[in-house]
Parts: sequence; structure tokens; C-alpha cells
Amino acid sequence: MFESLTDKLSSALRNLRGVGKLSEENMADALKEVRAALLSADVHFKVVREFIERVQTACIGQEVLKGVAPGQQIVKIIHDELVRLLGEGTTDLSPGRPLKVLMVGLHGSGKTTSTAKLARLLKKRGMHPFAVACDVYRPAAIDQLEILSKNEEIGFYCDRASKDVPAIGAAGLAAAKAANADVILFDTAGRLQIDHDLIEEVRLLRERVQPDEVLLVADGALGQEAVNVAKTFHDALRLTGLILTKLDGDARGGAALSIKSITGVPIKFVGTGEKTSEFDTFHPDRLASRILGMGDVVSLVEKAQEVIDQKEAEKMAEKMRKADFTLEDFLAQMQQIKKLGSMQSIMGMMPGMSGVELPDDAEKQMKRTEAIIQSMTIQERQKPDILNGSRRMRIANGAGVKVLEVNQLLKQFQQMQKMMKMFKGGGARKMMRQLKGMKGMGGGGFGGFPGM
Repeated sequence: MFESLTDKLSSALRNLRGVGKLSEENMADALKEVRAALLSADVHFKVVREFIERVQTACIGQEVLKGVAPGQQIVKIIHDELVRLLGEGTTDLSPGRPLKVLMVGLHGSGKTTSTAKLARLLKKRGMHPFAVACDVYRPAAIDQLEILSKNEEIGFYCDRASKDVPAIGAAGLAAAKAANADVILFDTAGRLQIDHDLIEEVRLLRERVQPDEVLLVADGALGQEAVNVAKTFHDALRLTGLILTKLDGDARGGAALSIKSITGVPIKFVGTGEKTSEFDTFHPDRLASRILGMGDVVSLVEKAQEVIDQKEAEKMAEKMRKADFTLEDFLAQMQQIKKLGSMQSIMGMMPGMSGVELPDDAEKQMKRTEAIIQSMTIQERQKPDILNGSRRMRIANGAGVKVLEVNQLLKQFQQMQKMMKMFKGGGARKMMRQLKGMKGMGGGGFGGFPGM
């Protein structure tokens, strides 16, 4: 979402290289570009004005520290102000048990999916969530929540015969308590736009179930409209937090940078994809780092810890160290990497790599590579030397690719094995020279292998 803003901010800060002291004169042009970048990202004009004033006040007259470039100092100042803009610290949910959470928002913002995502996240924390379907208007809304609840193995309550939302909420609360649930999530109906009936229905439900948290699910792609929606809901329902969805999209990101400052309501969670696993606690400092192209290594490590088996990773590392790495091992590694998310999202978390665009077919190439290896027998994966012409033809037909692509994969795997042996023997410099000379299969990675 923030690629364009990251590029523009990086360009603005590059103009300050070589400056010995920060002053109004040499800051003017750079801050003008920063202002333009924020406005083009659909950040509220009042928020931009206050942000620029704070950065200017912090920068002017500062002596450039020894060994630190002016641009680096300004990045630090802008980073701190971005964190302040987004909301300092991680805002957690209320400690009350059972924790009652009311999910509200407009139609299409992702409330039902976010309800299941939040339940999954809380379940991973050792809680016992329970979902109550209070959307009695949208076709298949109850069915959707029921299916998601079943998939995530969480409690579920609905009443398909009733249209009395407060009564459904009260009955669902009783059912959740009977099931010993310690987190109860109420999924409410939305509208295409805010109206009196919507607000009144949710207000009555709130009075009936007395929630500890009222979370607004806002579509990050709405831009400034998301800010207006949040303000209206907050005035009517006293929101305790926000969930921003669709941060994996191509929207400009202004809502995320404006919403806390305008409404005073903290962002608590963000949806980063369609899968129920693509949902995270909101960390302002990490998002600020990603916006400035500094990556988010902490989040990447946390994701890796969740999906990658530690013992298996150590076993794989030992195989690579001993140059005993097979296509079977490579397939297992690719499948582990896929659990982290898309290759582009992983790149965005790596310092200095957020602006790097992978080829359009990188994900497809990774799938083709996986299909080729899966079309091999276990013996062929462990001993690719036995792959003669007829075997390669069979593998190509099984994977739906050309024999040429099978040959390319095998050739690159042989090159990778040679480099591992050189690394084992201490020939690191020679290996790096070979790495520079190798051409990948379009997916990047170690020796041209996507996902390595």
C-alpha cells in the first residue's frame, strides 16, 4: 500500500545529502517534497500541516552528529513523528473476561472475515473465542461466519428465524457463557453508507450486551472517507479501537496515517490479506519503518517463528552447510516460505528492499518450480543425476511445462550445489563471483531459485 509514498519520501530525503547543518533554507525544498508525498498519499491536509510543522521544529538548528549523514538524522526525526502520528505503543484489548467485542462498520469493509481473523489470533494466544452472527440482512452473512468459525474451530451462535438483533446478541452471549468462552465476538450488519437505522440498531445491541470493546472495521482503500466513517461511528458509539483492512492493496494509505490523529481512536489490528492468517496486531513503529523503506525485520521473524519448525530449519541449515541439499529439501523449504505470505510482502519487510519490485511472474515461476519437483519421484528428487531424457519428458508433461524449463531447473540446482561445496571449502569469494554471473529463473533468490 505504501510503495509510492516510500519512493517519494526516499527521493525527498536524498536531496539533503552533503548538507553540514540543517537549516530553514536547506530544509524547505525537502519538506516541500515530503508534504507533496503525504498529500498525494491521501493524508488529511490538517494532519500533513501539523506533521510538517513538528518535523521542521525538530530539525532546524540541529548539528549533524559526527559520522551521521543529515539525511539519516532527518529519517530518524520523520520516523519518530510518523510513530506519533500513527499512535505510539501497541494498544491491546481490554483484559476483561469474558471479553465482549462488538464489530461494526460499513458494508464491504470486511467485518465478518475480520471477526474470524480476530478470533483466530486470540485463539493462538490461548483464549477460547465464540462468534455471534448479528448480521440478519446481508445474504449468506450467517453462512459465511458459520463456515469460517467451523474452519477455525471456534464457537458459533446464530438465529436464522429472528430479525431482533439485540435479542440475538443477548441469546448469543448466554450461549457463549454456557460454552465457557472467554472472548465473545458480535458480527453486526453494515450499510453502503451510514444511516440512522444502522447506528440505532448497533446502539441498541451495545446497550444489551455491554461490550468491553467496540471495534470499527474500516477499509483502508477508502482513503479520507474511512476517516469520516470512523469519526461518525465514534461520535455515536464511543469506539475503543479500529481494524484497518486491505492493507495489501494498492490504495495510497492516507487513512492509516490520518485516522488516529483525526478521531483519537487507536488502530489495534490490521488485515494484510484475504486469508484468516493474514491479520496482525498493529505496531506503529514497525509500519513507520516500512513506510521509510527501513523494513520490518521483527514482524518477519515473528511470522517465521509461527510457521517454520525450528528443528526442521536447523536440520536444513546443517544440510546446506554440508552441501547435502537435495531437491526434496528445496521443495520442503519452498513450502515453508509460502506460509510467510507472498514474496512481495516478504521483500517489504526486509530493510532496503521495500521498493524492489519482483517480476510480475515471480509467484507463477515459484509455482512452476514447485510443480516440476512434485512431478518427480522421491528417488529423482534425491538423485537428479538419474534424470535422463524420457524421465525429463514425463516430468515436464506432469508439471505442464516445457522440457526446457525442467532442464533449466536442474542446471541451476547443479550450480547451487557447486556453490555450496565451494562455501564448505572456504571459497566464499569465488562463490560470490559466480552468484553475480548467474541468471535466475525470474523469481530471484539463492542461485536464481525463487524462494531461496
